[in-house]
Formats: sequence, structure tokens, C-alpha cells
Amino acid sequence: MRKLVALFALLFLGFFSAIAQPGKITVKRSGDGFVLEAQGKDFFINGMNWDYFPVGTNYSYSLWNQPDDVIRAALDYEMPLLKNMGVNAIRQYTGVPARWIKYIYENYGIYTMLNHSFGRYGLTLKGKWEVNTDYSNPLVRELLLKEVKEMVNEYKNTPGLLLFLLGNENNYGLFWRGAETENIPMADRKSTKDAYHLYKLFNDAVKEMKAIDNNHPMAICNGDLLFLDIIAKECTDIDILGINTYRGLTFTDLYDRVKKEFGKPVVLTEFGSDAYNTKANNEDQEYQAKILVSNWKEIYANAAGMGKNGNSLGGFTFQFSDGWWKTGQTLNLDEHDVTASWSNGGYLNDFMPGENNMNEEWFGICAKGKTNERGTYELYPRAAYYALKEVHQFNPYIGGAGVAYFDRIQIADAALRARGDKAAMQAEDKGKLYLSDLQANFSTYNTGGSLISTPKQNEPVVPNTFPNRLGFDHMQSFNIGVTARPAPNMMANVQFNVLGNIAENPIDEVFYENRGRKITVNTPTGPQIMNSNNRIQLYRASYSWDAKLFKLTGFYRTGHYHWGYEGDFFGLYPEANYGPNIDIYNGEAPFGFEIEGKKAIKGLKLAFGPELWWGANPAILAKYTRKVKGFDITGMFHEDLTQRSGLQSSFAVPMPKTRKAAISVSRKFGSFGFDLGGLWAGQPLNGRVFQLMREGNVYQDVIKSEDNFGGKIKFTYSAGIVNWYGLASYMGLVANGGVDQTRTFTGWRLKDVGSGNMYNVLSGFTVSLGKLQIAPNFLYQKTIEGPIPSDVLAPGRPRNILDDPFSVRSNRETIAGELLLTYDPTPATWMYEWDNDRAEDAKFAISADFVYRHLPTIQDAAIGILANRTLFAFPGSAPAQDLWETNVRVVSKVNPHLGLIANLYAGNGQANGNDKRTINRYGFDLRTIYKKTKLIAIGKFNDWGPFDYHRDFNLTFPLQLIADISTEIGKPDWFMLPGTKIGIRGTYRTLDRYSPRYSPIKTMDAAGNWVPDPTAIGFPDGNEWEIRTYIQINIGK
Repeated sequence: MRKLVALFALLFLGFFSAIAQPGKITVKRSGDGFVLEAQGKDFFINGMNWDYFPVGTNYSYSLWNQPDDVIRAALDYEMPLLKNMGVNAIRQYTGVPARWIKYIYENYGIYTMLNHSFGRYGLTLKGKWEVNTDYSNPLVRELLLKEVKEMVNEYKNTPGLLLFLLGNENNYGLFWRGAETENIPMADRKSTKDAYHLYKLFNDAVKEMKAIDNNHPMAICNGDLLFLDIIAKECTDIDILGINTYRGLTFTDLYDRVKKEFGKPVVLTEFGSDAYNTKANNEDQEYQAKILVSNWKEIYANAAGMGKNGNSLGGFTFQFSDGWWKTGQTLNLDEHDVTASWSNGGYLNDFMPGENNMNEEWFGICAKGKTNERGTYELYPRAAYYALKEVHQFNPYIGGAGVAYFDRIQIADAALRARGDKAAMQAEDKGKLYLSDLQANFSTYNTGGSLISTPKQNEPVVPNTFPNRLGFDHMQSFNIGVTARPAPNMMANVQFNVLGNIAENPIDEVFYENRGRKITVNTPTGPQIMNSNNRIQLYRASYSWDAKLFKLTGFYRTGHYHWGYEGDFFGLYPEANYGPNIDIYNGEAPFGFEIEGKKAIKGLKLAFGPELWWGANPAILAKYTRKVKGFDITGMFHEDLTQRSGLQSSFAVPMPKTRKAAISVSRKFGSFGFDLGGLWAGQPLNGRVFQLMREGNVYQDVIKSEDNFGGKIKFTYSAGIVNWYGLASYMGLVANGGVDQTRTFTGWRLKDVGSGNMYNVLSGFTVSLGKLQIAPNFLYQKTIEGPIPSDVLAPGRPRNILDDPFSVRSNRETIAGELLLTYDPTPATWMYEWDNDRAEDAKFAISADFVYRHLPTIQDAAIGILANRTLFAFPGSAPAQDLWETNVRVVSKVNPHLGLIANLYAGNGQANGNDKRTINRYGFDLRTIYKKTKLIAIGKFNDWGPFDYHRDFNLTFPLQLIADISTEIGKPDWFMLPGTKIGIRGTYRTLDRYSPRYSPIKTMDAAGNWVPDPTAIGFPDGNEWEIRTYIQINIGK
């Protein structure tokens, strides 16, 4: 009986083993070499590096976070193209759900090689994102082994899984400290010690993985053959050596060396060529196809039974479609950049000694079309696609096959076949000159209110006063853009705004289109109404020219970034991205251009323009950075050409004409870093008279040469879960720099303001406890010459920046403390990155910041703007008052369909002008996106209104509520960007004595006119409301 049961058990196990066995992938070795076996058959990998990044996205985008219908549409479009050309396997990174690997395999017969990056681009260690991975760290070892075991357990039974791959050129990561490709450090062996730790951990991981799954091969991905000797010693348990290699037409001795020095089979995990010729400055499809045919010829020639090394299992061409995000990573995502980022002498068509020739954004064997409203795109096969279709018809395991087959493939024929695809793409791009942008905005406004000075519909209006009446009005505004591309490395875009009717009743009376309002003017024959004012206006312009020696970028009302991370230690060149404010106040900034040097003048940057940032004087700036024996040394010069007069907003008051020069040095020593700099600024102000206070008396002095100098030093320390920084500066009376716009470790609000007439000390540290970061911060700031109070006897007066060489404003005496708490379970998408609204992928992340400022002194006078837009200086400032604020931000990306972002604040505040009232304010804003619907809800309580003059004159509303709901053709963006949508927006405000337009009763003034009396006693709060409908149609950016 026992024998019968045992026999039955063996038969039972054998039956299920036979069923399961076809899913096993193995590496077989014979006298001819190595062969990969799948489903019981010899399998040669005709692979492709495949990803999905729509134009306008970058590495933070994931196809797998999109709705299922979008994922299915993308796969059902691209997988047939891959299958048609003979691809039988694709390379994908972890993050792809197992069900989509199965979907690809069962519907298209294409396997997936699943790749875990193994810390190549950083990892989260105890809640802190570590950009550079230290493989000797026991915590790193523990984390990576845990991750790869979880990966194997999750995917081991997935139909369509071909093999597991660990890493991606991690050996290069021992040298490079970033994600962009640089020149390959083939001869640099300084990191040999680190390499031993890396490869030992690779092998330990493979052993752990094999203990879980012995049905799939385990491979590592190395950058070429660097450290092959260490691999041979440490990686004895891997099944396959994956190699990323870019050697041009031939791999030379690659297969020979691996056979002799390691004896394991090879899969080329990346190889190929870009499709752009840097020398000729145009697309070069034929050379890309020529490289790939030659590469595949060698891959097949080294397969088992082909008479050479017999250690080739196939390869994965790099890559299926262009990656528009790879140059700059986060910049110019909707531009196909032609900047070459590294050099390679194996690509003779465009190689020139000392110059880069590899264009990272052009490696696709298919060109990529523009993103549609659904978030998908079309592909346009290049010549390489058609050439590889012929290549992959070859089977090295069929008897009699020979590599002479490849000599019969005609590259010219493939190029001819690709011409139709190129023409189709050019038709999409519309050639060298085309209408690139069209935006039509149709809005209606219905307004009302009570106890308000705005006239009702049947009452007479006050000329040139807005809103002019309650009731109904409508508005139309159109943006038309034209783009010119005379060459692939040159582009210009110009957009114009055209006005239809201009609504005169919106309760937010300051907006871009109000330039076209009717204006009543007095003439000798009486008042006349002008109906057509500025109906067409230049809205925005930009241009770029990527030449061999320089890159030129021009802008008019198109933003640019600061140079703070490029050596601008004193913040002389600030960022100029102003969001909707630049439209609201009809500003013209930024206006100018930048030039970035290359080759012999690499490290040089120039900026020139009439208004390089909002409120800037016409100026030229130059910056030059060089690395000298490990030190980054930067010199800067800034020259104002003339004094600007007039401004659009008190946000951007022009400073006195100046001249500046700065030098700074920075260096890192392991965990320590330092920056040291000196500034000379304000020399044109020398000799100007200013007032100062001594023991209650006002005296006069003049600016001297010693007032032009300033200096700053900063230290940083980063180790494990702790980061610390300390900063100190001394800035002479007119040694003005700029606000520090860089981020040190986290999102602190207390920063160096960079102003002259002060010295300061800042220090803060962060501690990461799991997913929670605790970050206290401290500021001490003191003026050299304090403010002048408004009650001094004439001719004494508070200083202001229009009439004096300096003033006390943001540099006022301050002692401040800050506590920032952050819970972010996905620190790779850090809460404080500029694009976190889009990039954050946590189900729940939150930050809470509390700041307390002890302000023992007043300020000098601020600059205000009257209703006719003329400038004036307030007679004084708000009194000394300690201020506090707390800000909370919550981000929740619940699923691909639903997400929300909430910001809450509370605190007290003071006017920019001289009003003595301190307000206690609080509020929130909430944005929610569900599929194609976006909801915005805003609540503000006892707070200033939306415009600069509200805070200047301390005008507040007891209650402000806004609700906006819209639906779009495509998925809405978290940023306020143009789209094709329809929506309705409601605004409701209550009014009291501190609010504009509050009119509980009217009294007669001295001139005999009836005017509102907001101070009347015994009246309730007034209110005003607006219901706005809008339709926006958008084509292009």
C-alpha cells in the first residue's frame, strides 16, 4: 500500500511538474556555447529597451500610474510595432505591475526582462533619500537585499517573465554623481574599493534570489567591461553578464574578453546609436541604421554554433523611441534638445576630438510625436526600424545560417521606407514655420452685492472706476502663437493676445485684458469714450540657438531659472518665473537673453536685457565657473546700464542703479562642504547722502567705498540621518545681493535675504526618523544702520529706496526660529521640489512648518502705487511687532484617477505700508482632480485681498470664498496651465470697514459729493459676489 501511495505521489508531482516546466527559463551550455531555453525551445533574444514617456514628461512619469484604458491604449499601439519588427523581449524596470507583463506576453508573445536598478539612481535610507549609494553601508545592503527578494516573490510566477536583471551601469555610478550621461571613465580606477563592495553585494543578492526562484536566470548590468576582473572574482553565482556598451560599429574584443576572463554568457543590455549628426547639425537616420545592423551582426556571430565565442544570448537595442527629457532632466521637456552631452570616438560620422557628439534625446529607432489630450502619442519609425525588421528575421540556431545574410541588408532601402514616416511627422510638426499655439477664452461674469459702492445696473457709473457696475458682462481673449524652426538647433516662438469685448464688472478688477477697457477722456468738446485700446499686444516670445560654441536662449515674458546652483553664491541673478502675477499686472519681465558657453568658453554665462527679472534695471551679467584642484571657483559681474522708471506692481520696485562683482569658492570633503564668497556692490552710489539715527537724533552721512563690500560663508554636513548647515554674512550698506533661492536639505522658509546693510547668522539641521523628518532652523539678523521712525522732526524722515541709497525693509532686525516637520513616505519625489504637485506619488504626504519672528524694530518706508500707477513712498512703516505663521501642506495621490493637494495657513501679519493694524489671518486652498474633472476650493478669513495694493494699504476681507469646478478633454494638470475645458467659478466676499468698496452709508464730503462712509456704526457686513463661466479652447502649448 505504501509503495502504491508513493508511486501515485510521484506520478502526481511529475504531472504538475510537466505542466509547470514549459514556463521555466534556463541557460544551457554545450560544446557550441551557451543557449537560453524558453518553453523548452532555444530562444535568442531580439530585445528592445522600451519605455513610455510622453513629450512634456520626465523620469517622474509612470505609465503604470495612469488609468487602465490609457495603459492598454499605449501597449496596444506600441507592442504590435515591436512584434512586427521581430522583437521578442523588452527591458522594463520594476514598477510595472505583473498583470501588464502577462498582458504583453499573452497578447503579443513578447517577454519582459525585469530590471531592478539596485540603487543606481539613489535610494531611501531610514526615510531619507540618498542620491549616491554607498554599497559598503550595512543599511544599504539590508535594504537592497530586501527589495530584490520582494521583487522575486512578486514576479516569479508571472507569465512572460524572461529573466531578472540587477543594476544599470552601477559601476559608472561609482564615478558619476548624477543621472545625466557623461563621458565614460574607462581609465579611472580610483573607486576599485567601492567596486568590490558593489559586486559582492550583486552576487549576494543573486544567491538570495535563486533561493526563492530557480525558474528564471539572474543577471547583472555592467557598464562595458570596467571592473571585469572584480566581476570574475565576486560574481560567481550570476547566470548572465549584462553589458551596456557603446563602441560604434564594432564591439571589438568584448565577447573575446568575457569568454577568456569570466566564462559566463553575455546579453548586451544596451547598445546602439543616436540618430543625430552633431557635425552636420541634422538628423542622420542612415548612420544609426548602419551602426545597429553592424552591432547585431556581431551579436548573432557570437551565438552558440556560429563559429565564434558562442557566449552571446542576444541583446536589447537602445532604444525604441526618443527620450525628450534626458537633457536637463526637468527643463525644456517639450523641446527635442540637440545638445550632445558626451563624446565617443567610435561614432565616426560626427566625432571631432575634444567635442561631444552623442545626443541622448535622439537614440530612438522611432521618432516621437506630440502628446495628445489623452496623454498618448504616435511613433514615426526611422530607417533603423526597417533595417532591424530584416535583421531579426535571422535565426542563429537554424543550421546553415551565416552572417553573410547581414551584408545583403540595404540601409538605403530602409531609409527610403522611413521617408514616409518622416514626412508624416513633419506634417505633424508643420514644417519650419507654423501656427503653434491657439487659445480662445470665452467668459461671462454675473456680479452682485450689498452695502457696496459698486453701482447697480440702473445707476450711473463713475468714469474709469472698476468694477463699473453690478450685473452681467462678458469677455473674449485670444492667444495666437507662431513658431519658426529654420534649423533643428534653432527655434523662435511669438505669441500675440487679441481682445474681444472686455468685461468691466469683474470684482477682481486687475487682470491682463483690462488694458483694453473703455477709457473716458476729457477733450475740449467734452468727455469722449475710447473703445479700442491695445486690442493686439505681444504676449510672450522666446527663442533659442544651440550653436557649437554657445547656447543662446532669449525670453520675453517667458520664465528663466536662477544661477544659485551654478556658483551664484550671492543670488545676483534671481529666478524669473512669476506665474499669473506677470499677467495680472501686465508686466514685461523677464525680457532679455542668456548665452551659455561651450568648448573653449565652457563655464561662461552671460545675461543681457532691458528687464532680466521683474523690476530689474537694464543690465548685463557675466558669470564664469572653473574647477581648480577640486575647488569650484566662480566669478560674477553685474552692470546696470541705466535706472528704470515706473513699475507695474509694488512686488517689483526697481533698486538704484548699481554695479556688482563677486567671487566664490566651494568644495566638498566627504560629508563636509563649504562655500565662501566676497561681494563688491553699489559703487555708483558712493557719495550719496543718507540719514542715520544716533541716540534719538538724526544725522547725515555719505556712502563710502567701504560700504560696498560684503562677505558670506556657509558650511554643510551630511551623514546618515542627520544634515546640518551654518551660514554667516556681513553686507555693507549698499552691498546688495539677492535672496537665497537655493534649497538646503529641506523646505525651510527662513533664508538669507541677501540685502545690504546687515549681518546675519543662520543655522539648521534635519533628522530623519523613518519616514518623518524633523528640521529646526534659526536666524539672527541685525542692521548696520537701523530704520528712521516716522515721528522724527523734519528734515528727518524714514528712508525709502527711491530717494535714498538704501533702506531697512526685509533686512530689519530679526531673531527667528522655525520648526519644519515632514512626513513623506516617497522621498524620491521630495515634498519641496518645484514640480512636486505633479511628481508626488505618495498616498499621503504632509509637511507642517511653524515660524516665529521677533521683530524689535520698525522698518523704513515702503513704496506704493496709486490708482493712476504713479509711485510714492509711504510716510512710515507698521510698528514693531512679533509675527508668527504656520503652513501645512497635504498631498494625496490616492490612485491614478484621484488626487488632492491642500494648503492650510494661519498667523498674524502687517501691512507693507504704514497702517498700524496687525491682522490675524488664516485660510486654506484645496485642489482635487478626479479623472477629467478638477475642483478648486479656497477659503480665506480676515485676510488681504488678491492684489498688491490690498497688503500695501492693509485692506482685508472678513471672509473670502472661491469654488471652481471644470472638466477638460484630457487629464487636468496640477499647475494652472492652458487646456481645453469648460468650467464655472464662484467668488464670495464679505466687506467691513477695512475692505475696499464697503459702503454702508454715504455722506457728503467737503466738495459736496456723496461718498461712502465705511466707518459708520451699526451696520452689518456687506458682501460682493461673482459667478463666472468660462470656456477655454487650447491647441499647442
